[in-house]
Parts: sequence; C-alpha cells; structure tokens
Amino acid sequence: MQWAKEKLVLKDGTTVDAQAPMIVSASRATDIPAFYSEWFIKRWEDGYLKWINPFNGQPLYVSFKNTRCVVFWSKNPKVMMKHLDWLEQNIPNYYFQFSLNDYDFEKYEAKVPSVAQRIETFKELSNKVGSKKVIWRYDPLILTQTLDMDELLKRIQRIGNELKGYTEKLVFSFVDIGMYKKVESNLKKEQVPYIEWTSELMDTFAKRLSELNERWHFQLGTCSEKIDLDKYGIIHNKCIDDDLMMDLFDHDTALMEFLGVETTPADLFSDGKVTKTKSLKDKGQREDCGCIMSKDIGAYNTCPHECNYCYANTSKEVAKQNYQKYLGDKDKESIV
Repeated sequence: MQWAKEKLVLKDGTTVDAQAPMIVSASRATDIPAFYSEWFIKRWEDGYLKWINPFNGQPLYVSFKNTRCVVFWSKNPKVMMKHLDWLEQNIPNYYFQFSLNDYDFEKYEAKVPSVAQRIETFKELSNKVGSKKVIWRYDPLILTQTLDMDELLKRIQRIGNELKGYTEKLVFSFVDIGMYKKVESNLKKEQVPYIEWTSELMDTFAKRLSELNERWHFQLGTCSEKIDLDKYGIIHNKCIDDDLMMDLFDHDTALMEFLGVETTPADLFSDGKVTKTKSLKDKGQREDCGCIMSKDIGAYNTCPHECNYCYANTSKEVAKQNYQKYLGDKDKESIV
C-alpha cells in the first residue's frame, strides 16, 4: 500500500507532488519533541514539510492534509509540553513513545536530563494526556563489564515503581550491536566495554523482569526482537500500533477506515465485535518490527542528546553541527 499523493503548491508558487500519509512518525531518526517542536508546529501550520532521503539525498514533500495520527518519540518531551494545548487543538490524534533509561552514572546519554527530572516529566505528561498515551520505553538495554544484569534490573525497578499508574506499557529492546554498524562504531569510539546479549541472557532478563512486573501490571513488550518471550507474558510490540489507535481513537472514522476496522453491531443473537480487515505492516522496517506503516519525518545526524549507542548519528560532532544550523534557520522546510 502506498500513501495517497497530492499536488502541493509551495510558497514560491512551485507545484510539487507530495505524499499525504494518514500516520506520521515524529521520529525514529531524531528527537523532535525535545529539539524541533517549534519546527514541527510551523510545518504543521503550513501544511507540509520537505524530507530529505538519507540514502540518495533527494527531497520528498510530505503533506499533512490526510494525517489522522502522530506518534511522537522522545527522551525529553518537556519542551513540547509547553505546546500541549496546541496539540489538542490541531493534531487529530497522538501519543508518545517516551524512552526513559537510567545510564546517568555511565553518562551514556550525555545531554539528557537526570532520571529524576525525566520521571517528573513523564508523570506530568501522563497526568495531562492520559496514561495510555505515554508508553515507557527502556531502549536499549545495555550490558557492560561494569553494568551487569542485577544492576540494570535494579534501575528498571526504581523507575517502574515511580511510573506505576502513569503508564500501561513497558517496551524494551536489547542493544543491537551487530545489526547497526553505527552503534558498534559509536560504542567502540566511546570505549564502552559492552557485552553482547545472548539468547540465554535475554531469557533470564525477561523472566526476572516479569517477576518485577507482578507489582506494576504493565503490558510488557519487546521492540524488533526475534526472541519469543510469550511464556513470560511479553508480547512482540507494535510501536506504531493499530490496536492502540483502535482503543484510543475509535471515534475517528477516517482513521478507523484506513486501519480496516469493521464493527458488527450487537443484536438479539450475538454480541457486537470489532475486526481488522487489513494488514498494514511497515515493510520498510526490520523483519521483526511489528509497526504498521507510517511516514517518519525526522532526519539522521540531527539529535544532540549525545547518546553513546545512537544508531541514528554517525557522530556526536556531526549531529551538533546540524542542530546549530537548524537553530540559525528554524523556518526552513526540512530539519537539515
């Protein structure tokens, strides 16, 4: 399935072809809520943006004409929270993927606020938009020669105890070093003494996490992981999630139609039921990714959080340079 296309007239009068997606991801490639929220709002109000293909450098225009849901990804959405009233008035439907890790001691996320500050941000956001619309991610899980599983689980437990009642789901992933050469290069450059996750280590971690979850009662899910952890009540998650959208946004008939939702009303002989008639898996993602299709509007090499393990930045220096260029021109059509 391809997104609808439309003719878009730019400010200079030029007419271009544009994608018009129903679902926008903002963004796997950079932290738009933390660093580019003003840009996002300006682009939404103008009705379109320009996205640069990272593989060939060619521009592609994206229209928001048909967009019914935006999925925000962030490690620090504090800045965007100043604009929640605007989001409520302008974005038809949205939710947040909030990555809240604890690598404070190691400084693996150099420019991210402290865990304590981010917990308070998480709670504040949850109180304002609802616990179902803020999903906790511990992503990725990193083992090193000095950070063992016991310590990692202790940190997750401390955060989980704080977030009980403020979210309904915890999604996690095991750091993929072999899959992403950028991750391997960045970890080696920063001299992080990482340990590769094995199937046995993953299984042990999942068992112990499920035991911790007996207190929280979160839905546990893995992100893009092949390993099957069903026996611990851990699902293969969909971060761009049609089931969540059906639960939260069933009032939006256009979105439900796109998702292929059909409702059979109840009668004297049977209960009503809701079914999905479409498979919308995003074929542009990894095989083990459960996400449905969306258009990601971010750009690689633009996030200045300075995370040592980042798969989206070639280097911290390049990301900082690009962010400084953006600060010099916040009105441009594309982030880069």
